[in-house]
Amino acid sequence: MSEKYRVAIFASGSGTNAEEIFKRFKNHPSIEVVLLLSNNPQAFALQRARNYDIEAKIFDRPQFKDSTIVLDWLQEKKVTHVVLAGFLWLIPTYLIQAYPHHIINIHPALLPNYGGKGMYGMKVHEAIKLAGDTKTGITIHAVDDKYDEGEIIFQASCLIHANDTPEQIAHKVHQLEYEHYPAVIEQWVLSKD
Repeated sequence: MSEKYRVAIFASGSGTNAEEIFKRFKNHPSIEVVLLLSNNPQAFALQRARNYDIEAKIFDRPQFKDSTIVLDWLQEKKVTHVVLAGFLWLIPTYLIQAYPHHIINIHPALLPNYGGKGMYGMKVHEAIKLAGDTKTGITIHAVDDKYDEGEIIFQASCLIHANDTPEQIAHKVHQLEYEHYPAVIEQWVLSKD
């Protein structure tokens, strides 16, 4: 196959997961990251994208929810798959309809636990610590029109020790993200043809 699959990444923050994805597909024979989009002008993910010569664009809430500009950007770049990497807004219906079964997300807990609106980043790890759980992990799932309710594609877990702080829990979860997300994205993209 000569045509490459073309991936766009949505990120709201630092972009550490996005960078792992950039690395994975930098010289990939059939998958290419062509665009990074962010709702946060301060997101370091934007700089990470530029460091890899990947175009980066910023949008605001009205552009995302009430116009087609984001979809226009995706279509201009001939994007085939959308990857959420620390993106905090709900994906609008028009994007889900434009990319049915072609949007994927990673969540820093074992869904269906600790999912839903407002459950992201350190908030998840603090809730897990407060609950006294002995295990946490990551969930990679398809995206639908509700927070964290799409079909589960992959999960990986790690143990939590009683004296682990939320920051230590976060570190363990980040290691799982970096280890698994790029590989799962690769399998998912190649299986969608």
